[in-house]
Amino acid sequence: MEIKIGTKGYKEDFVRKENTAAAIGSGAVEVFATPAMIALMENAALDAIAPFLEENQSSVGTNISTSHLAASPLGIKVWATAEVTEVDRRRIVFAVKAFDENEMIGEGTHERFIIQTDKFLAKAKSKTQ
Repeated sequence: MEIKIGTKGYKEDFVRKENTAAAIGSGAVEVFATPAMIALMENAALDAIAPFLEENQSSVGTNISTSHLAASPLGIKVWATAEVTEVDRRRIVFAVKAFDENEMIGEGTHERFIIQTDKFLAKAKSKTQ
């Protein structure tokens, strides 16, 4: 199965104490944290390509460039979309956007590489030996 340009993914969440800037440590205010927004965007990208991955394959994020445009308060629904814009063998590029119930709160680009899970983990584990 081949990943096509235009393939889309989606993930949603709610702003909870655990994913605020104050809880994560990326700020002191109880609003949706930038790292949480980025994770939501990455999860939307994962959702987009998951059906195309073979057994023992996964993907890892290698680059993200985003702007966090607006604050989202506790209790509000947030979601992210990812759309494949480029495929170069194992390298996949996405346009990512994040929203809350009122407006777009973030946008940018994200890059992932498809990996063989066992080889990737073996290489990572070799750093401890």
